[in-house]
Amino acid sequence: MEALYITLALPVCGALLFALVRDARLASTLNLFISAASFVSTLWLAIQVLSHGSMHSTHFLVDPFNIYLLVLTTLVGMTTAIFSRPYMQHVCAEGRCSIHRMRLYHSMYQAFMFTMLLALSTNNLGVLWVSVEGATLATVLLVSLYRTPEAVEAAWKYFILCGVGIAQALFGTVLLYFAAQHVLSSPEEGLNWMILYQHASSLNPTVMGIAFVFLLVGYGTKVGLVPMHQWLPDAHSEGPTPMSAVLSGLLLNVALYAVVRIKILTDGALVQSPHPQMAGHLLMGFGLISFLVAGLFLHRQRDIKRMFSYSSIEHMGLATFAFGIGGPLATFGALLHMLVHSLTKSAIFVTVGHATHIAGTQRIEQIRGLIRTQPEVGWGLLLGVAAIAGFPPFGLFTSEFLLLTATMQSWPWLTVSLLLGLGIAFAGLFRHLHPMVYGKAPQGQQAVRVNMVPVALHLLLVLWLGLAIPDFLSNWLNLAATLISGKGLL
Repeated sequence: MEALYITLALPVCGALLFALVRDARLASTLNLFISAASFVSTLWLAIQVLSHGSMHSTHFLVDPFNIYLLVLTTLVGMTTAIFSRPYMQHVCAEGRCSIHRMRLYHSMYQAFMFTMLLALSTNNLGVLWVSVEGATLATVLLVSLYRTPEAVEAAWKYFILCGVGIAQALFGTVLLYFAAQHVLSSPEEGLNWMILYQHASSLNPTVMGIAFVFLLVGYGTKVGLVPMHQWLPDAHSEGPTPMSAVLSGLLLNVALYAVVRIKILTDGALVQSPHPQMAGHLLMGFGLISFLVAGLFLHRQRDIKRMFSYSSIEHMGLATFAFGIGGPLATFGALLHMLVHSLTKSAIFVTVGHATHIAGTQRIEQIRGLIRTQPEVGWGLLLGVAAIAGFPPFGLFTSEFLLLTATMQSWPWLTVSLLLGLGIAFAGLFRHLHPMVYGKAPQGQQAVRVNMVPVALHLLLVLWLGLAIPDFLSNWLNLAATLISGKGLL
């Protein structure tokens, strides 16, 4: 567990350190260094899990389900920190962010990373709830960083909607604890996930069913599931672009992870009840509605960051739907989809940040001719959208193909809805993409300093995962799919 303790300690130390550092350039360098050190420590942790299997204690749990998410979180945190250095310097040069706010930005960036890493690694469902709430508070301060009326409004909407949602999750957690007290002899073990997992079949099915509904609504708000999604487009469009990259690429995964952890317990409790698939059916319903509604809303967007925020809702809806179907194939596809979506969407937001600096606006109709003005940005956006739309041979094509296959096996009549949704989303993305990349560049539009290393790295990884999934990753995902599907115990 030493590697995990280091992983958690690094962002905490970083958040405290940045409250004291006044030099913005030094702070951005330290932010990158701490993010890189966190990534190295999670790689060390992954090697330990690969060698010795799952690790757990009273307070922490590292298994095949969360280890790849821990590595993914620190990887995207590191690459976003690389992008953040020139981007935030440009923002400061424009006068949109003071030195004091830059200290707040870097401090909250590391606080945000800590809350996500803690949520992924904790063995206590109460700490999980606290961590997700902490992530909300950290990102509220990041959304409102520019202090414009629109940014403050978006931050308040984010805070209120997610606050109401997380309150539902708290009530669901209390109900889960209530169910555990009738089974466990030790009250302090009532929120220990490993203990609950081992006694899941003894938990009261009625109480667990009600608890799951509240937890799904609560954490589903953070996932961005329709109709609890209204905060997400505003938060993306008004906050700093690096925040959008980690919000879409990481926080949505963490919230969905929490939902799936609770679903595992609920499935175990309902196995002998009249409705053993209740949790899966709810996930399928919310996921499919989110997938279809977000695809339609892609056509109506005028702000490029809002457009890609609806794309995130669409893909998280698809992953939620797949977890609802259950079974090894659908679950494997959902886990892979979470991975490749995070890599692709964070790469897209890095490109979008550069594109908005070139155009001087986030309005889609004013972003034109990127491939002529700055070819690397134009090609980055084109390839990123091709990957997120599911073009082969990128990894999202593989995950979506697996999800379609699983749907045809279990719910064949829903296959048409999935294909329709994919087609609608494809059309919504590319009707906006073509003029932004190939259109006539406006007068006065000039190239800016960019760093496309994070984009190239992420898209190469997504391409690699589309061509061949490494054995170690495939084994992790298979083990995680077996755990989630209820086919085995840790």
